[in-house]
Amino acid sequence: MSQKVKPYKDSDATKKAQVTQMFDTISQEYDGLNRVISFGIDIKWRNKVVELVAQHQPESILDIATGTGDLAISLSATQAKKIIGLDISDGMLEVGRKKIKAQDLDDKISMVIGDSEELPFEDNTFDAITVAFGIRNFENLEKGLAEILRVLKPNGIFVILETSVPTNPVYKFGYTMYSKYMLPAIGKLFSKDKVAYRYLSESASVFPYGEALNNILRKIGFISVEDHPQTMGVATIYKASKA
Repeated sequence: MSQKVKPYKDSDATKKAQVTQMFDTISQEYDGLNRVISFGIDIKWRNKVVELVAQHQPESILDIATGTGDLAISLSATQAKKIIGLDISDGMLEVGRKKIKAQDLDDKISMVIGDSEELPFEDNTFDAITVAFGIRNFENLEKGLAEILRVLKPNGIFVILETSVPTNPVYKFGYTMYSKYMLPAIGKLFSKDKVAYRYLSESASVFPYGEALNNILRKIGFISVEDHPQTMGVATIYKASKA
């Protein structure tokens, strides 16, 4: 199980409340700074998620922790009739709504404020569910995953894109130096929230990845669980299904 790292160590608020506050604060700068920090490679990873989902020809997709809607917008290429992006940060959703409107996707993509651990949907609703760089922000990982399993249709596809740690010692050292020192420094210089990118780095470093996360998914009840490391292991795509 992942350690519970919170954005604001001097606050008694729950992790969920702190994450909401943090993303509301950095919502306007998030897209631009994220492209710089990731060197734009995150776009390539998201495209791979879209390819996996498209293979299942879903009619309905739920993108959890959708943020500003990057993945939800990319998923429109799957020809799904309905895509819902859900997030706890209304600030992030507002940025996403503007992007969706600008691309004339209002009729296909809806942005909904909601809690990943109490999803406002009936059982067996979605053909596909995705989470990109958001699952480590869950207050209760197992509860959130159980909710995802509940609203996923039988034989539906669940895809996670999340940061991970390279296993190669050389790559691991470079990744650790960058994520521990450079990423927080860049965030501190350019972000409105001086601790946000420290939190994003710390939460990534302690979150279970690879077989550890595979085992959690199996414990919850997912089947056909697979993990596919990306770019020397700095991120991983997980694919699972529901019996």
